[in-house]
Amino acid sequence: MRIFWQSFIDATASRPYMERLSAYLNAIAAPGTSVHVAGISPPDRDFGRLAEMRCATVAVDNGLQAEEDGFDAYVMGHFQDPGLYELRSAVRIPVIGVGEATLHAAAQLGRRLGLVTLDPVFEVWHLEQAERYGLADRIRHVTAMACRPEDFSAAFAGDETARQRMLADFTRCATPLVEAGADVIVPAGVLPGLLCGSEHGFKVGHAPVINCAAIGLKSAEMWVQLHRMDGIEPSRGPSFALAPERAKADFRSLVARGRP
Repeated sequence: MRIFWQSFIDATASRPYMERLSAYLNAIAAPGTSVHVAGISPPDRDFGRLAEMRCATVAVDNGLQAEEDGFDAYVMGHFQDPGLYELRSAVRIPVIGVGEATLHAAAQLGRRLGLVTLDPVFEVWHLEQAERYGLADRIRHVTAMACRPEDFSAAFAGDETARQRMLADFTRCATPLVEAGADVIVPAGVLPGLLCGSEHGFKVGHAPVINCAAIGLKSAEMWVQLHRMDGIEPSRGPSFALAPERAKADFRSLVARGRP
């Protein structure tokens, strides 16, 4: 099984994180499964809707190419899942959104979910995700660490002091959410998810902290297996009707003109 994992981080500027993510995913993958982690340059560096749309366009194009290259599944490894539905309607291989898979998994562990995201700009985005995924009444609390992707670099490069500092910052953000009633904490981003995943059985108070990196990968493996066993795929009715070849060609032509 070959899985394509799309990160919205620059592979050079955040090399320690990208190397750590690739090593982690391939270490926890099932026997015979390999994970290819790809970045985006420029990355999602100016948080907001326009930057999300730009990165999503590249990510969807990479997903079309991943199917052509023979990958068995594609993971949108960016918690906000921009472009998820568009790509799911354009390819036959399973397309997994880390945000979608993680939120549904978290909803099985508790009734009230608390999200810790990177930047305050994403708080509204996550509430919109909750509505889109039918979980609006389950996500009660969203807060932000107010940090940048590069703030995690030292922790992923092996600096134990930096790792403990980032874990402490995450815990400080999550604690008020638990005190306000959240009984599951979701790191709303693969960066904090990978950080928290380094702590086996990590909790904030009584609330388990779910690892979105692991959830994304294991969801991809599961859907590939189900696709192989039962031929199951997304509804090709109004929800995810397959795009015609001309639409895909027009899209790829547009993206090609904008690439360096």
